[in-house]
Amino acid sequence: MIVLQIVGFIVWLYILWVLRRADLKFQRFLLGSVGLFVFLLLWFEPIAVEPMQKLVAYLSGWIGKGSGLFDSYYRYCMLFIPKDTAAVSLHVDFECSGIIETIAFWSLLWFFGIYSSKKKIWLSLVGFVWILLSNIIRILVICSVIYFGGNDWFYFAHSVFGRMIFYLLTVALYFKVFTKGQILNQKVGSFGYGDESGHALEESAAKQEDDR
Repeated sequence: MIVLQIVGFIVWLYILWVLRRADLKFQRFLLGSVGLFVFLLLWFEPIAVEPMQKLVAYLSGWIGKGSGLFDSYYRYCMLFIPKDTAAVSLHVDFECSGIIETIAFWSLLWFFGIYSSKKKIWLSLVGFVWILLSNIIRILVICSVIYFGGNDWFYFAHSVFGRMIFYLLTVALYFKVFTKGQILNQKVGSFGYGDESGHALEESAAKQEDDR
């Protein structure tokens, strides 16, 4: 299996080189982003998902303990919400780690042509922190709703409200980096009276005066 992955990686690099030589920017962006996402998912995700889960659980638990809303057992990626009726345990799983969203953001960013390599390194770090904090905010919202609303609010807090908060924050990141970045870096022609046009108008007016 690993041999096929390496062969596929080499073929992917070769096709990217061909597309770059042919100056097919959109095709290179599309194939490059999809390919990088797949290879990061195959090689990076297995070693990064557990540390990400523990990091999210640790940081969330630090805030939860300070507020008294919940406790964290980050070594087991567990959050514990104490209730008088029935305590609730939450597991920080693959979805809550944010690894998929981080990989997707990196894959799009590194084939997005408007930024320099130095800028992309900085934005990769910013995106990682943003997605991490978005997940923490999502978990805090879920735990707060369950703590104050009770166990009956678990499904709504986790599957609806929490996801909505997370995706809104992710959309804000994508708008700032991709949409706004593209708009600000567009080459838009300007309209004005330059030197040449100004001289031409003056010469035309002078000629008309001489004719009179």
